[in-house]
Amino acid sequence: MTITASLVKELREITGAGMMECKKALVETGGDLQAAQEHLRKKGQASAEKKAGRIAAEGRIEVIVGADAAVIVEVNCETDFVAKDENFLAFAQQAARLALSGRPSDVPGLMAMDADGESFEAQRNALVVKIGENIGVRRFQIVTPVGRVAHYVHGVKIGVLVDIEGGNEQLGHDIAMHVAATNPRCVSADDLPAETVETERRILSEQAEQAGKPAEIVAKMVEGRLRKYLNEITLLGQPFVKDPDQSVGKLLQEQGATVRGFVRLEVGEGIEKKVENFAEEVQAQIKANG
Repeated sequence: MTITASLVKELREITGAGMMECKKALVETGGDLQAAQEHLRKKGQASAEKKAGRIAAEGRIEVIVGADAAVIVEVNCETDFVAKDENFLAFAQQAARLALSGRPSDVPGLMAMDADGESFEAQRNALVVKIGENIGVRRFQIVTPVGRVAHYVHGVKIGVLVDIEGGNEQLGHDIAMHVAATNPRCVSADDLPAETVETERRILSEQAEQAGKPAEIVAKMVEGRLRKYLNEITLLGQPFVKDPDQSVGKLLQEQGATVRGFVRLEVGEGIEKKVENFAEEVQAQIKANG
């Protein structure tokens, strides 16, 4: 049968797939609109599985602060170009909304949630077909604060949620911005595992002993260097980014505020990115075709 432009347009509006993909699906299903939708859905699953192994280290961070909780989500794609696509943006925002409303325990739970009559995973598959890149929700965290949630998003690549008691809204924003900038490991030294502190103390002791100083001098050197190290990696010990002459801990104390915890997510953090050499890739294609 003849596949009309209006039929292709209708399938495209329903599925969001590309024009050529829709036409091919209609040709293969004899113009059956319902069967063509199913064909594209199955193709989407296959396409998503095929692309699943490809590195997706770009993307965006989405943050939503609700009445009693907040969520921060990292959604990935392969290229910065797609990270700016309106369809990818809508998917990322929906991921955050679903996570906050449904409070799933993990990413598989989020992807299994209902989204407009189908699973969120099915929507992801459809988006993979439409955009042509590996796309996925990498991680999310829901914060139910002891105090209130302050947040800060730097561009679209770094996001922070801070559980803070006391102070004002500006202080919360400043602390969240500080966390985004300095990436502290935890709030205070009390939050560090004891073995982490002891390992650092042992390393510093070995370094100090090589200086040939008396034992009591070595002990003082080690404790001084350990204090400096702990201040560098903990929020309360760090110099405040907007006023390096005072620590974050001192600032909070002056304003009668306490930070109960924070979450910081950065797009692609810990993912080994593939370094592309465009010239080499073109040469390889020429040789392959030659």
